[in-house]
Amino acid sequence: MSALLETSLGDIVIDLLVDDAPKACDNFLKLCKLKYYNFSPIHSVQKNFTFQTGDPLGPDAPESDGGSSVWGLLDGPSKRTFPIELPRRLKHLERGTVSMATVPSTNDPDQRLAASQFIITLADNLDYLDGKAAIFGKVVEGFDVLDKINESFIDDRGRPLKDIRIRHTTVLDDPFDDPPKLVEPTESPVPSKAQLATVRIADDEELDDNMDEETMEKLRREREARAQALTLEMVGDLPFADVRPPENILFVCKLNPVTQGPSGFPTSRDPTNFPLDEDLNLIFSRFGTILSCEVIRDKRTGDSLQYAFIEFDQQKDCEQAYFKMQGVLIDDHRIHVDFSQSVSKLSESWRNSTVTKRRPRGGFGGVDDLEEKRQYREVVDAPVDEDDARYSMVFDKNKKKAPDAAPSGRDRESRRDSSRSPRRNQDRYRRRSYSRSPRRDSRKDRERERGRYRDDRRRY
Repeated sequence: MSALLETSLGDIVIDLLVDDAPKACDNFLKLCKLKYYNFSPIHSVQKNFTFQTGDPLGPDAPESDGGSSVWGLLDGPSKRTFPIELPRRLKHLERGTVSMATVPSTNDPDQRLAASQFIITLADNLDYLDGKAAIFGKVVEGFDVLDKINESFIDDRGRPLKDIRIRHTTVLDDPFDDPPKLVEPTESPVPSKAQLATVRIADDEELDDNMDEETMEKLRREREARAQALTLEMVGDLPFADVRPPENILFVCKLNPVTQGPSGFPTSRDPTNFPLDEDLNLIFSRFGTILSCEVIRDKRTGDSLQYAFIEFDQQKDCEQAYFKMQGVLIDDHRIHVDFSQSVSKLSESWRNSTVTKRRPRGGFGGVDDLEEKRQYREVVDAPVDEDDARYSMVFDKNKKKAPDAAPSGRDRESRRDSSRSPRRNQDRYRRRSYSRSPRRDSRKDRERERGRYRDDRRRY
Protein backbone atom coordinates (compact mmCIF):
# COMPACT_ATOMS: atom_id res chain seq x y z
CA MET A 1 0.00 0.00 0.00
CA SER A 2 1.75 3.15 -1.20
CA ALA A 3 1.39 6.91 -1.51
CA LEU A 4 3.29 9.42 -3.67
CA LEU A 5 4.37 12.83 -2.36
CA GLU A 6 5.28 15.31 -5.11
CA THR A 7 7.52 17.92 -3.44
CA SER A 8 9.24 20.97 -4.85
CA LEU A 9 12.54 19.03 -4.73
CA GLY A 10 11.26 15.79 -6.26
CA ASP A 11 8.99 12.79 -5.67
CA ILE A 12 8.91 10.56 -2.60
CA VAL A 13 7.18 7.15 -2.62
CA ILE A 14 6.12 5.79 0.78
CA ASP A 15 5.17 2.18 1.47
CA LEU A 16 2.65 1.93 4.33
CA LEU A 17 2.73 -0.69 7.07
CA VAL A 18 -1.02 -1.27 7.20
CA ASP A 19 -0.76 -4.44 9.29
CA ASP A 20 1.37 -2.88 12.03
CA ALA A 21 -0.23 0.60 12.17
CA PRO A 22 -3.68 0.44 10.52
CA LYS A 23 -5.18 3.55 12.11
CA ALA A 24 -2.20 5.78 11.29
CA CYS A 25 -2.14 4.46 7.70
CA ASP A 26 -5.88 5.00 7.30
CA ASN A 27 -5.59 8.58 8.55
CA PHE A 28 -2.61 9.33 6.27
CA LEU A 29 -4.23 7.85 3.14
CA LYS A 30 -7.53 9.67 3.66
CA LEU A 31 -5.73 13.01 4.18
CA CYS A 32 -3.82 12.38 0.95
CA LYS A 33 -7.13 11.69 -0.82
CA LEU A 34 -8.59 14.95 0.44
CA LYS A 35 -5.46 16.81 -0.80
CA TYR A 36 -5.03 18.07 2.75
CA TYR A 37 -1.24 18.03 2.45
CA ASN A 38 -1.15 20.11 -0.75
CA PHE A 39 1.12 23.16 -0.37
CA SER A 40 2.11 22.08 3.14
CA PRO A 41 5.58 23.40 4.02
CA ILE A 42 8.44 21.28 5.32
CA HIS A 43 8.83 23.50 8.35
CA SER A 44 11.37 21.76 10.57
CA VAL A 45 14.64 20.35 9.23
CA GLN A 46 17.22 18.93 11.63
CA LYS A 47 20.28 18.00 9.62
CA ASN A 48 21.21 14.30 9.75
CA PHE A 49 18.21 13.69 11.97
CA THR A 50 14.64 14.32 10.69
CA PHE A 51 12.36 16.74 8.87
CA GLN A 52 8.72 17.38 9.76
CA THR A 53 5.67 18.40 7.70
CA GLY A 54 1.92 17.78 7.53
CA ASP A 55 0.59 21.13 8.80
CA PRO A 56 -1.03 22.93 5.82
CA LEU A 57 -0.02 26.34 7.21
CA GLY A 58 3.06 25.61 9.29
CA PRO A 59 3.76 26.60 12.91
CA ASP A 60 4.64 30.22 11.99
CA ALA A 61 1.13 31.04 10.76
CA PRO A 62 -1.16 32.58 13.44
CA GLU A 63 -4.18 30.72 11.97
CA SER A 64 -2.50 27.32 12.28
CA ASP A 65 -4.02 24.76 14.63
CA GLY A 66 -1.19 22.26 14.15
CA GLY A 67 -3.10 20.13 11.66
CA SER A 68 -6.10 17.86 11.97
CA SER A 69 -6.84 14.19 11.49
CA VAL A 70 -9.30 13.10 8.82
CA TRP A 71 -11.93 12.51 11.51
CA GLY A 72 -11.51 16.06 12.74
CA LEU A 73 -12.06 17.37 9.22
CA LEU A 74 -15.21 15.29 8.74
CA ASP A 75 -16.75 15.24 12.24
CA GLY A 76 -15.56 18.48 13.85
CA PRO A 77 -12.67 19.93 15.90
CA SER A 78 -13.41 17.66 18.86
CA LYS A 79 -11.81 14.80 16.89
CA ARG A 80 -8.83 16.79 15.63
CA THR A 81 -6.47 14.36 17.36
CA PHE A 82 -6.80 10.64 17.92
CA PRO A 83 -5.05 8.15 20.24
CA ILE A 84 -2.36 6.15 18.52
CA GLU A 85 -0.42 3.03 19.49
CA LEU A 86 3.36 2.80 19.19
CA PRO A 87 4.29 -0.60 17.70
CA ARG A 88 7.01 -1.96 19.95
CA ARG A 89 8.69 -4.08 17.33
CA LEU A 90 9.13 -1.17 14.90
CA LYS A 91 12.27 0.90 15.45
CA HIS A 92 13.83 3.92 13.75
CA LEU A 93 16.76 1.95 12.35
CA GLU A 94 16.81 3.03 8.69
CA ARG A 95 16.95 6.36 6.94
CA GLY A 96 13.57 7.18 5.39
CA THR A 97 11.42 5.83 8.23
CA VAL A 98 8.03 7.62 8.24
CA SER A 99 6.34 8.25 11.60
CA MET A 100 3.39 10.22 12.93
CA ALA A 101 4.40 13.09 15.22
CA THR A 102 2.73 12.55 18.60
CA VAL A 103 2.24 14.36 21.90
CA PRO A 104 1.34 12.91 25.31
CA SER A 105 -2.32 13.02 26.31
CA THR A 106 -3.31 15.44 29.07
CA ASN A 107 -5.60 12.83 30.63
CA ASP A 108 -3.24 9.85 30.38
CA PRO A 109 0.53 10.51 30.20
CA ASP A 110 1.10 6.98 28.91
CA GLN A 111 -1.13 7.59 25.88
CA ARG A 112 0.06 9.44 22.76
CA LEU A 113 -2.09 11.58 20.44
CA ALA A 114 -1.54 12.24 16.73
CA ALA A 115 -3.20 14.48 14.11
CA SER A 116 -1.77 15.06 10.62
CA GLN A 117 1.91 15.93 11.02
CA PHE A 118 4.53 13.32 10.25
CA ILE A 119 8.32 13.07 10.23
CA ILE A 120 10.81 11.30 7.99
CA THR A 121 14.24 10.35 9.29
CA LEU A 122 17.42 11.56 7.54
CA ALA A 123 19.84 9.13 9.21
CA ASP A 124 20.10 5.56 10.52
CA ASN A 125 19.74 4.27 14.09
CA LEU A 126 17.70 7.10 15.61
CA ASP A 127 16.59 5.23 18.72
CA TYR A 128 15.78 8.58 20.39
CA LEU A 129 12.49 8.60 18.48
CA ASP A 130 11.43 5.15 19.68
CA GLY A 131 8.46 5.54 21.98
CA LYS A 132 7.84 9.14 20.84
CA ALA A 133 6.90 8.83 17.15
CA ALA A 134 4.52 6.21 15.73
CA ILE A 135 6.06 4.43 12.72
CA PHE A 136 3.61 3.70 9.90
CA GLY A 137 5.70 3.58 6.70
CA LYS A 138 9.08 3.84 5.00
CA VAL A 139 10.49 5.60 1.95
CA VAL A 140 11.19 3.26 -0.99
CA GLU A 141 11.90 5.88 -3.68
CA GLY A 142 13.20 9.43 -3.50
CA PHE A 143 16.28 9.17 -1.28
CA ASP A 144 17.93 11.87 -3.43
CA VAL A 145 15.11 14.20 -2.33
CA LEU A 146 15.93 13.40 1.30
CA ASP A 147 19.54 14.40 0.60
CA LYS A 148 18.43 17.73 -0.90
CA ILE A 149 16.25 18.47 2.10
CA ASN A 150 19.09 17.57 4.46
CA GLU A 151 21.44 19.98 2.63
CA SER A 152 19.00 22.91 2.40
CA PHE A 153 19.72 26.28 4.02
CA ILE A 154 17.84 26.68 7.30
CA ASP A 155 17.60 29.35 10.00
CA ASP A 156 18.21 28.91 13.71
CA ARG A 157 14.76 27.33 14.17
CA GLY A 158 15.19 24.78 11.40
CA ARG A 159 12.95 26.62 8.91
CA PRO A 160 14.23 26.34 5.32
CA LEU A 161 15.08 29.79 3.97
CA LYS A 162 13.72 28.75 0.58
CA ASP A 163 10.33 27.06 0.73
CA ILE A 164 10.16 23.28 0.42
CA ARG A 165 6.55 22.26 -0.05
CA ILE A 166 4.38 19.26 -0.84
CA ARG A 167 2.80 20.18 -4.15
CA HIS A 168 0.58 17.15 -4.65
CA THR A 169 -0.30 13.77 -3.12
CA THR A 170 -1.41 10.63 -4.93
CA VAL A 171 -2.74 7.44 -3.32
CA LEU A 172 -1.43 4.45 -5.25
CA ASP A 173 -3.35 1.84 -3.25
CA ASP A 174 -5.82 2.19 -0.38
CA PRO A 175 -7.18 -0.97 1.34
CA PHE A 176 -9.44 0.95 3.77
CA ASP A 177 -13.06 1.95 3.19
CA ASP A 178 -13.77 5.67 2.92
CA PRO A 179 -15.87 7.31 5.68
CA PRO A 180 -19.42 8.23 4.59
CA LYS A 181 -18.71 11.98 4.64
CA LEU A 182 -15.48 11.81 2.66
CA VAL A 183 -15.75 13.39 -0.79
CA GLU A 184 -12.57 13.20 -2.83
CA PRO A 185 -11.96 16.42 -4.83
CA THR A 186 -11.85 16.08 -8.59
CA GLU A 187 -8.74 18.24 -8.88
CA SER A 188 -6.06 19.71 -6.65
CA PRO A 189 -7.26 22.84 -4.85
CA VAL A 190 -5.36 26.10 -5.25
CA PRO A 191 -3.40 27.38 -2.23
CA SER A 192 -5.48 29.40 0.20
CA LYS A 193 -4.76 33.01 1.12
CA ALA A 194 -3.44 31.93 4.53
CA GLN A 195 -1.06 29.46 2.87
CA LEU A 196 0.24 32.05 0.41
CA ALA A 197 0.93 34.40 3.33
CA THR A 198 3.45 31.86 4.73
CA VAL A 199 5.68 31.97 1.63
CA ARG A 200 9.21 33.06 2.46
CA ILE A 201 11.18 32.53 -0.76
CA ALA A 202 9.06 30.79 -3.38
CA ASP A 203 10.08 27.21 -4.08
CA ASP A 204 10.12 27.85 -7.84
CA GLU A 205 12.29 30.96 -7.65
CA GLU A 206 15.77 30.66 -9.08
CA LEU A 207 18.56 31.74 -6.73
CA ASP A 208 22.29 32.08 -7.16
CA ASP A 209 24.06 28.89 -6.17
CA ASN A 210 26.89 30.94 -4.64
CA MET A 211 24.53 32.94 -2.43
CA ASP A 212 25.47 32.63 1.23
CA GLU A 213 23.07 32.16 4.10
CA GLU A 214 23.17 35.80 5.19
CA THR A 215 22.19 37.02 1.72
CA MET A 216 19.34 34.53 1.54
CA GLU A 217 18.07 35.67 4.93
CA LYS A 218 18.15 39.30 3.76
CA LEU A 219 16.22 38.37 0.63
CA ARG A 220 13.68 36.49 2.71
CA ARG A 221 13.15 39.51 4.98
CA GLU A 222 12.61 41.76 1.97
CA ARG A 223 10.03 39.37 0.57
CA GLU A 224 8.24 39.18 3.89
CA ALA A 225 8.20 42.97 4.27
CA ARG A 226 6.83 43.36 0.74
CA ALA A 227 4.05 40.86 1.47
CA GLN A 228 3.12 42.66 4.69
CA ALA A 229 3.06 46.02 2.89
CA LEU A 230 0.73 44.57 0.27
CA THR A 231 -1.58 43.35 3.03
CA LEU A 232 -1.65 46.82 4.61
CA GLU A 233 -2.51 48.31 1.24
CA MET A 234 -5.40 45.86 0.82
CA VAL A 235 -6.91 46.74 4.22
CA GLY A 236 -6.47 50.47 3.58
CA ASP A 237 -3.75 51.29 6.12
CA LEU A 238 -1.32 52.35 3.37
CA PRO A 239 -2.07 54.34 0.22
CA PHE A 240 0.12 51.94 -1.78
CA ALA A 241 2.47 49.07 -0.94
CA ASP A 242 5.66 50.80 -2.16
CA VAL A 243 5.16 53.85 0.04
CA ARG A 244 8.31 55.10 1.77
CA PRO A 245 8.48 57.18 4.94
CA PRO A 246 9.37 60.86 4.46
CA GLU A 247 13.10 61.39 4.84
CA ASN A 248 12.72 64.63 6.81
CA ILE A 249 10.29 63.37 9.49
CA LEU A 250 11.58 61.69 12.64
CA PHE A 251 9.56 59.28 14.74
CA VAL A 252 10.20 59.62 18.51
CA CYS A 253 8.77 57.14 21.00
CA LYS A 254 9.14 56.01 24.64
CA LEU A 255 8.48 59.55 25.82
CA ASN A 256 7.54 60.47 29.35
CA PRO A 257 3.85 61.44 29.58
CA VAL A 258 4.86 64.76 31.17
CA THR A 259 6.91 65.73 28.12
CA GLN A 260 4.28 68.00 26.64
CA GLY A 261 5.04 71.67 27.27
CA PRO A 262 6.91 74.22 29.40
CA SER A 263 3.90 74.91 31.61
CA GLY A 264 3.65 71.33 32.87
CA PHE A 265 0.30 69.58 33.14
CA PRO A 266 -2.65 71.45 31.64
CA THR A 267 -5.49 72.54 33.87
CA SER A 268 -8.18 71.73 31.31
CA ARG A 269 -9.07 68.34 29.89
CA ASP A 270 -9.89 69.96 26.56
CA PRO A 271 -7.18 68.83 24.10
CA THR A 272 -7.35 72.20 22.36
CA ASN A 273 -6.13 73.92 25.55
CA PHE A 274 -2.89 71.95 25.74
CA PRO A 275 0.28 74.06 25.44
CA LEU A 276 2.52 73.74 22.41
CA ASP A 277 5.01 70.89 22.42
CA GLU A 278 7.89 73.21 23.14
CA ASP A 279 9.90 70.68 25.14
CA LEU A 280 10.77 68.51 22.14
CA ASN A 281 10.85 71.53 19.87
CA LEU A 282 13.51 73.14 22.01
CA ILE A 283 15.57 69.95 22.33
CA PHE A 284 15.58 69.02 18.64
CA SER A 285 15.82 72.54 17.23
CA ARG A 286 19.59 72.56 17.77
CA PHE A 287 19.95 70.24 14.77
CA GLY A 288 18.16 72.55 12.34
CA THR A 289 14.92 74.29 11.47
CA ILE A 290 11.81 72.40 12.61
CA LEU A 291 8.64 72.77 10.58
CA SER A 292 6.37 70.93 13.01
CA CYS A 293 6.66 69.08 16.31
CA GLU A 294 3.61 67.11 17.43
CA VAL A 295 3.17 64.86 20.45
CA ILE A 296 0.33 62.44 19.65
CA ARG A 297 -2.41 62.49 22.28
CA ASP A 298 -5.59 60.63 23.01
CA LYS A 299 -8.50 62.35 21.25
CA ARG A 300 -10.88 61.89 24.17
CA THR A 301 -8.75 62.52 27.25
CA GLY A 302 -5.88 64.50 25.75
CA ASP A 303 -3.27 62.30 27.50
CA SER A 304 0.05 61.85 25.77
CA LEU A 305 0.46 58.56 23.91
CA GLN A 306 4.22 58.87 24.44
CA TYR A 307 5.29 59.22 20.83
CA ALA A 308 5.72 62.16 18.49
CA PHE A 309 6.58 63.24 14.93
CA ILE A 310 9.17 65.92 14.30
CA GLU A 311 9.42 67.37 10.80
CA PHE A 312 12.69 69.07 9.81
CA ASP A 313 13.20 71.50 7.00
CA GLN A 314 16.30 69.70 5.72
CA GLN A 315 16.91 65.95 5.39
CA LYS A 316 20.50 66.20 6.67
CA ASP A 317 19.24 67.81 9.89
CA CYS A 318 16.82 64.92 10.39
CA GLU A 319 19.59 62.36 9.85
CA GLN A 320 21.87 64.16 12.31
CA ALA A 321 19.12 64.13 14.95
CA TYR A 322 18.59 60.41 14.30
CA PHE A 323 22.23 59.57 15.04
CA LYS A 324 22.63 61.97 17.98
CA MET A 325 19.36 61.48 19.88
CA GLN A 326 19.18 57.68 20.02
CA GLY A 327 18.81 56.66 23.68
CA VAL A 328 18.99 60.22 25.06
CA LEU A 329 17.44 60.71 28.51
CA ILE A 330 14.46 63.11 28.47
CA ASP A 331 12.37 63.48 31.64
CA ASP A 332 13.85 60.25 33.07
CA HIS A 333 12.89 58.27 29.91
CA ARG A 334 15.38 57.09 27.31
CA ILE A 335 13.77 57.88 23.99
CA HIS A 336 13.96 55.89 20.77
CA VAL A 337 14.10 57.58 17.37
CA ASP A 338 13.50 55.98 14.00
CA PHE A 339 12.28 56.57 10.47
CA SER A 340 10.25 53.39 10.00
CA GLN A 341 6.96 54.57 11.52
CA SER A 342 6.90 58.07 10.11
CA VAL A 343 4.86 56.68 7.24
CA SER A 344 1.86 56.44 9.58
CA LYS A 345 1.68 60.24 9.66
CA LEU A 346 1.76 60.31 5.88
CA SER A 347 -0.87 57.57 5.72
CA GLU A 348 -3.14 59.47 8.12
CA SER A 349 -3.00 62.54 5.91
CA TRP A 350 -3.83 60.38 2.90
CA ARG A 351 -6.80 58.79 4.66
CA ASN A 352 -8.16 62.16 5.79
CA SER A 353 -7.96 63.57 2.28
CA THR A 354 -9.65 60.45 0.93
CA VAL A 355 -12.51 60.66 3.42
CA THR A 356 -13.17 64.33 2.64
CA LYS A 357 -13.64 63.49 -1.03
CA ARG A 358 -16.48 61.12 -0.29
CA ARG A 359 -20.10 62.24 -0.72
CA PRO A 360 -21.45 63.66 2.55
CA ARG A 361 -24.32 61.69 3.96
CA GLY A 362 -26.96 62.88 6.37
CA GLY A 363 -30.57 62.33 7.26
CA PHE A 364 -32.02 59.76 9.60
CA GLY A 365 -29.37 57.13 10.48
CA GLY A 366 -26.74 58.89 8.35
CA VAL A 367 -28.55 58.26 5.05
CA ASP A 368 -30.77 60.84 3.41
CA ASP A 369 -33.01 58.31 1.74
CA LEU A 370 -33.59 56.16 4.83
CA GLU A 371 -37.20 56.18 6.08
CA GLU A 372 -37.82 57.07 9.68
CA LYS A 373 -40.82 54.78 10.02
CA ARG A 374 -43.35 53.05 7.82
CA GLN A 375 -47.14 52.97 8.25
CA TYR A 376 -50.06 52.22 5.98
CA ARG A 377 -53.53 53.71 5.71
CA GLU A 378 -56.57 53.33 3.51
CA VAL A 379 -57.04 55.81 0.66
CA VAL A 380 -60.70 56.65 0.08
CA ASP A 381 -60.43 57.53 -3.60
CA ALA A 382 -58.54 54.36 -4.59
CA PRO A 383 -60.13 51.95 -7.10
CA VAL A 384 -62.34 49.43 -5.40
CA ASP A 385 -61.17 46.47 -7.46
CA GLU A 386 -57.50 46.78 -6.49
CA ASP A 387 -56.71 45.73 -2.94
CA ASP A 388 -53.12 46.98 -2.85
CA ALA A 389 -54.07 50.41 -4.22
CA ARG A 390 -56.18 51.19 -1.12
CA TYR A 391 -53.03 51.66 0.96
CA SER A 392 -50.21 54.17 0.71
CA MET A 393 -47.36 55.53 2.81
CA VAL A 394 -48.35 57.71 5.78
CA PHE A 395 -44.84 59.10 6.32
CA ASP A 396 -43.71 61.42 3.56
CA LYS A 397 -40.88 63.81 4.42
CA ASN A 398 -41.52 65.92 1.31
CA LYS A 399 -45.24 66.53 2.01
CA LYS A 400 -46.56 68.20 5.13
CA LYS A 401 -50.21 68.79 5.92
CA ALA A 402 -51.09 72.45 6.19
CA PRO A 403 -52.47 73.38 9.64
CA ASP A 404 -55.38 75.38 8.19
CA ALA A 405 -56.36 72.86 5.53
CA ALA A 406 -60.01 71.89 5.33
CA PRO A 407 -60.86 68.44 6.68
CA SER A 408 -60.99 65.75 4.04
CA GLY A 409 -63.89 63.41 3.39
CA ARG A 410 -62.09 60.72 5.34
CA ASP A 411 -61.78 63.02 8.39
CA ARG A 412 -65.49 63.91 8.22
CA GLU A 413 -66.33 60.24 8.04
CA SER A 414 -64.16 59.55 11.10
CA ARG A 415 -65.99 62.26 13.05
CA ARG A 416 -69.37 60.80 12.17
CA ASP A 417 -68.16 57.35 13.16
CA SER A 418 -67.06 58.64 16.57
CA SER A 419 -70.64 59.59 17.44
CA ARG A 420 -71.99 56.17 16.72
CA SER A 421 -72.54 53.47 19.30
CA PRO A 422 -69.42 51.59 20.51
CA ARG A 423 -70.89 48.24 19.61
CA ARG A 424 -71.58 49.33 16.04
CA ASN A 425 -68.06 50.75 15.73
CA GLN A 426 -66.63 47.55 17.16
CA ASP A 427 -68.50 45.46 14.60
CA ARG A 428 -67.39 47.80 11.88
CA TYR A 429 -63.71 47.52 12.72
CA ARG A 430 -64.04 43.78 13.11
CA ARG A 431 -65.42 43.56 9.61
CA ARG A 432 -62.78 45.96 8.30
CA SER A 433 -60.01 43.84 9.76
CA TYR A 434 -60.73 41.13 7.24
CA SER A 435 -59.62 43.34 4.39
CA ARG A 436 -56.67 44.79 6.22
CA SER A 437 -54.91 41.60 7.25
CA PRO A 438 -53.39 39.52 4.43
CA ARG A 439 -54.70 35.98 4.27
CA ARG A 440 -53.50 33.00 2.34
CA ASP A 441 -56.91 31.60 1.36
CA SER A 442 -58.31 30.42 -1.89
CA ARG A 443 -59.51 32.75 -4.65
CA LYS A 444 -63.16 32.14 -3.74
CA ASP A 445 -62.52 33.27 -0.16
CA ARG A 446 -60.80 36.44 -1.37
CA GLU A 447 -63.69 37.22 -3.75
CA ARG A 448 -66.17 36.64 -0.92
CA GLU A 449 -64.30 39.02 1.39
CA ARG A 450 -64.00 41.60 -1.36
CA GLY A 451 -67.77 41.52 -2.00
CA ARG A 452 -68.46 41.80 1.73
CA TYR A 453 -66.21 44.87 1.89
CA ARG A 454 -68.04 46.56 -1.01
CA ASP A 455 -71.40 45.86 0.64
CA ASP A 456 -70.19 47.37 3.93
CA ARG A 457 -68.90 50.40 2.08
CA ARG A 458 -72.21 51.03 0.34
CA ARG A 459 -74.06 50.55 3.65
CA TYR A 460 -71.93 53.16 5.41
